[in-house]
Amino acid sequence: MNEKLQTAFSQVCAEAELKEHTRTCLARQTKGWTKQKTTMPYVKYALIGAVVLLMMFTGHNVYFTATAKISIDINPSIELSVNRFNQVVAVNGYNKDGEALASTLSLRYQNYDDALDKIVKSDTINAMLTEDEVMTITVTGSDKAQSRKILAQIESHTADQANTYCYHASDKDVVEAHEAGLSFGKYRAFLELKSLVPDMETDDVQGMTMREIHDLIHEHSSSDDEETVHGHHGHGNGQGQGNGRHQRNNND
Repeated sequence: MNEKLQTAFSQVCAEAELKEHTRTCLARQTKGWTKQKTTMPYVKYALIGAVVLLMMFTGHNVYFTATAKISIDINPSIELSVNRFNQVVAVNGYNKDGEALASTLSLRYQNYDDALDKIVKSDTINAMLTEDEVMTITVTGSDKAQSRKILAQIESHTADQANTYCYHASDKDVVEAHEAGLSFGKYRAFLELKSLVPDMETDDVQGMTMREIHDLIHEHSSSDDEETVHGHHGHGNGQGQGNGRHQRNNND
């Protein structure tokens, strides 16, 4: 009887050893599958983190990508870069006066309408408009629907502003203007003047106010009127004085 019990217990032990041996072999064959299984939650969290970072990076790029630009020129020349959410994401001064004015105003991360209102109501611009200077506001952008909407909004807000002229420009004009070192508002006026005075260079208008450029355009247009039958050259947009006019340049 004792021998039978001892034999039975020996079999139980043998089965336990076999199970453990089998478990060890399986772990070896599956290259630690059990260990890998325990690390799966960490892999999942890492993937989630990567997705979140990708979304943040993409969102950052979308927010800081300019889809429209607004050029304000009087003598300070300032250019606002506007994103698809109508927020100002960059401010550039295209002459010393523009840089000085931009440094005194907090314009970034504001709606373009609020930023433009700050510029127009600043002591510098307000004083110049009071002195009968000319201000031009030019809008352009890769999103044409947005840029036209911005232009319409600006036209509405400046309808009663004397000596203020609004335009729409093409992206090509912007590239050429920046290559010439000018804001595209002043560059547009320069092209009009150059069509009347061929030897005019960009350096000649760099330090001019928009009033001075417009007066030269008017002067040379008037001179030409006396020498030609038709007497109308250049675009003629924004010439003259008095109440602000709103012109659209449809070359986009």
